[in-house]
Amino acid sequence: MAMKDFSIEGIQQKIERFDIDTTSDEAGYVIESADGIARVHGLPHVENGEMVEFPNNIFGLVFNLEKDEVICAILERHTAVREGSWVKRTRRVMDIGVGDALLGRVIDPIGNPLDEKGVIHFAAHYPVERMSPGVIDRQPVRVPLQTGYKIVDSLVPIGRGQRELIIGDRQTGKTTLAIDTIINQKNTGVLSVYVAIGQKQATVVKLVAELSRHNVLANTVIVNAPASSPAITQYLAPYVGCAIAEYFMCEKKRDTLVIYDDLSKHAAAYRNISLLMRRPPGREAFPGDVFYLHSRLLERAAKLSNELGGGSMTALPIVETQENDISAYIPTNVISITDGQIFLEADIFNGGIRPAVNAGISVSRVGGSAQKKAMRQVSGTLRIDLAQFREKEAFSMFSSDLDEETKMQLAKGRLMVELLKQNKACPMEFADQVLILYAGTHGLIMEIPLERIAEFEKGFLAAFEKRYASMRSEIAEKGALDTALEAKLRAFIKK
Repeated sequence: MAMKDFSIEGIQQKIERFDIDTTSDEAGYVIESADGIARVHGLPHVENGEMVEFPNNIFGLVFNLEKDEVICAILERHTAVREGSWVKRTRRVMDIGVGDALLGRVIDPIGNPLDEKGVIHFAAHYPVERMSPGVIDRQPVRVPLQTGYKIVDSLVPIGRGQRELIIGDRQTGKTTLAIDTIINQKNTGVLSVYVAIGQKQATVVKLVAELSRHNVLANTVIVNAPASSPAITQYLAPYVGCAIAEYFMCEKKRDTLVIYDDLSKHAAAYRNISLLMRRPPGREAFPGDVFYLHSRLLERAAKLSNELGGGSMTALPIVETQENDISAYIPTNVISITDGQIFLEADIFNGGIRPAVNAGISVSRVGGSAQKKAMRQVSGTLRIDLAQFREKEAFSMFSSDLDEETKMQLAKGRLMVELLKQNKACPMEFADQVLILYAGTHGLIMEIPLERIAEFEKGFLAAFEKRYASMRSEIAEKGALDTALEAKLRAFIKK
């Protein structure tokens, strides 16, 4: 049996070799927990936006750093967090699991599946809040993102990487426009992320069924924070959707479309959190940083430079107005952040015109840069025609004695309004839009009665595809109308 070395040298060597792994956690305790908000004492080095852990694997998000306490929003099961519970730092910011496995799935803002299709295996984790790409990392918005709506693609074109606001009263077709834009991306390679904030569960179930019926669910991720969910999950939902789209844009070099439906409810959820944290309200009782809240979300939409892969994120935020008031606080905020707006007006909607786009107020600040040449060629005078029609229509109600020019402008205006009508879930391909708009803007179908315009459009496009499929393909590929094409097209329409 070997003798143990109790000499001074032996003991000293043992001390030097002795090693133990030590970890230290910064911990505190809950002073008060109510309505999903926890006031915590301790955690002197915790950072704003950091996640903290409560017992039973419950997490919270740090919002306020005060002199003697920290205020956190509890992400889930907030009733299980009680006064006196321990709380410790995690030293990480809020993140979300990302990967191709998310496509075709419905998740909550924490990343839990809501569609009963089993566990999601994430490829990586992405921070929910991230710096937006700088000017050097971007390139101009030039590639169109077709919505499939004639009036939108001709008057307020959207480009890949743009931020275009959809605004209007409730029940005017805002969500329908957004969903049809997703449906129209079926064969374009664009991946879509739909964020439902404060919606009814039944609305999201109908949406999933609609996307499945059109075979586009496999290219879509749905983030659902229903009206019944806590305010904190509704607050996080758009950032989570943005992070998922950002992953596909940056890592997979893909073009993405993200829809926030809607940011009015998002602002209201943030107001609830702020009032519970006793932050002072500002204009219209919303906290002063609501503008920063939405700007740091929408600034992340971009068309990346070729060096970074050339991916893009197009943002379509939706905002609800009251009585067509677009000068209210949240609408004006988002209008000033975005690159234009599509204004859907209740009076136009109630008049039976769908989509109910107000051509006067709707604008795209990217404009013709994100439009193919053929669309610019056929839609050149469209906005002026519609504006003159609206003006003269109001005037003509008080006068029976009209000159011939005014009568012609009114007739053409009525024709174009009828021609721009479109049913929901019926997006139209680019070439078909060019063909029918050419016929209308060049006054070649003035003699057709208004009630038969829809019938003419259907028959005209079917006949054109049957007889001139190669010409239709040529328009789609070239994206422009040359003199020869135009002559053939004019002859066919007259015939």
